[in-house]
Amino acid sequence: MVLVDDRGAAIGSATKATVHHETTPLHLGFSCYVFDADGRILLTRRALGKQTWPGVWTNSFCGHPAPGEPIDDAVYRRARQELGLAIDRVVCALPDYRYRAVAADGTVENEVCPVFCATAVGPLEPSPNEVMDYTWVSWSELRSAADLPWTISPWAAEQIPLLDASGFVAG
Repeated sequence: MVLVDDRGAAIGSATKATVHHETTPLHLGFSCYVFDADGRILLTRRALGKQTWPGVWTNSFCGHPAPGEPIDDAVYRRARQELGLAIDRVVCALPDYRYRAVAADGTVENEVCPVFCATAVGPLEPSPNEVMDYTWVSWSELRSAADLPWTISPWAAEQIPLLDASGFVAG
């Protein structure tokens, strides 16, 4: 994983297993919201074996670029790994998003986390190690979930109103 300073500049790297704990250092991640041909958004429930936020409903997928990996490439890679899905029309909708959240077990997430939107191409075949459930929802249903932050991940609860306010997503 890429460790970053407060400006988002890379300052080093660490393995994922050593980064997520009670004093998680600031690192680079990303979130992606995948739309289907009907304009619905893929909402996923994280597998119970996930290190952070297991069993929690969230955006379509998240990830971390490897050191030296362009973030756009990491988005395509994680879509294939996590969802078995090809995507296109990948656009960075919130390039400056950053958050810090503490899980019930005390694990801290601390990320500079650009937010992407993409379009699904082909079938969805989620990895059971990554996703335990999924559903396609309308934008208005997703906005309603953000109004009840206990229903979805803390980053999605923050990102959805920002995407809405940006005018990037019409719905």
